[in-house]
Amino acid sequence: MLGETGLDPARLELEVTESLLLADAGAATDALARIRALGVTISLDDFGTGYSSLATLRMFPFDKIKLDRSFVADLGRVDEAEAIVLAVLGLGRALDLSVVAEGVETAAQAEMLRMAGCALLQGYLIGRPAPMAQFHQIVGRAAGVPLTGDTAVRA
Repeated sequence: MLGETGLDPARLELEVTESLLLADAGAATDALARIRALGVTISLDDFGTGYSSLATLRMFPFDKIKLDRSFVADLGRVDEAEAIVLAVLGLGRALDLSVVAEGVETAAQAEMLRMAGCALLQGYLIGRPAPMAQFHQIVGRAAGVPLTGDTAVRA
């Protein structure tokens, strides 16, 4: 698909869940290594829920850990949530993996994460799902190109 579309592989990020990998770990390891060799980023989604084995971080070629939204939602309310967030951020630094906090919905959560050293945030506070036309308008404004009708922006 990368060849067909001409998309720069560095612009593509594949998110996988741990349960997907456990079905056939050997085949998954090989497939992820081949995809990563193309220049595609591989992220472990929903880290901290389900199986979330540290062995998974050693076994598979990840570039990012996506911290599950349940821990972000509990920040400031449940002491253990902050401890887990700090531990995952430390783990990411130690393994040279970026950590993305999912489910950031409030400025208070964003500030707590920023203070903890988390630079990558995802959630409704950052942006809500929107129709593709709205996406094109936002990209066009950022590129300084007004988008109308069949106008396209090359990234």
